[in-house]
Amino acid sequence: MGFEKLKQEVLQANIGLVKAGLVVLTWGNASGADRRAGVMAIKPSGVEYERLQLEDIVILSLDTGEVVEGSLRPSSDAPTHLFLYNSFNSIGGIIHTHSIYATTWAQACKEIPCLGTTHADCFFGPVPLTRQLLPQEIENDYEYNTGKVIVERFSEAGLNPEQVPGVLLPRHGPFVWGPTPMAALENAIALEEVARMGLYTILLNPEIGELHKALLNKHFLRKHGTEAYYGQRS
Repeated sequence: MGFEKLKQEVLQANIGLVKAGLVVLTWGNASGADRRAGVMAIKPSGVEYERLQLEDIVILSLDTGEVVEGSLRPSSDAPTHLFLYNSFNSIGGIIHTHSIYATTWAQACKEIPCLGTTHADCFFGPVPLTRQLLPQEIENDYEYNTGKVIVERFSEAGLNPEQVPGVLLPRHGPFVWGPTPMAALENAIALEEVARMGLYTILLNPEIGELHKALLNKHFLRKHGTEAYYGQRS
């Protein structure tokens, strides 16, 4: 069928993970969705980044999860990606990594508090942590249930996935998203940086509180709000 543009975007996002230092070995994946075509493109399972080619990218149906194009098995995390695409209608790219600092917070079962304006420029509040999966959720449909607990966390807390484009899975790692695969990559890079800054900030001052709401609102909304004035007009 083709889908060359989508596959190219997803390939570049996966390669970008390596360039940004967010993955080692095969620990991570990037995907992208074409909602008009009803498909998702994702990295194949276990393929080393240095030998990843355009033709290796796997195309799946957003509705059924069945392979539409490609000869390799899709990432084992594909059911998580599919669940998120089908739950968060505005996203077009998803990234999962085991990057050091974000994963450190996830393994400690701690959300990343918003401690400064750098964080507030990217995430409208703390980066949330989901609940831990139950034993039966791990044993049956683990990756599907991973997506389910992410959506559950956002729904219960009334979080907007466009304003908080990432989440931590306890004892696991981060999932991050955006309107495109490259936007998701940018958010993954930002998440790793705010995770690192947050850790060092708390080491220096364990009593530090979260950023004042007025400063959080100013920094996030001047960049992402309806009356944003950061950057250039398109």
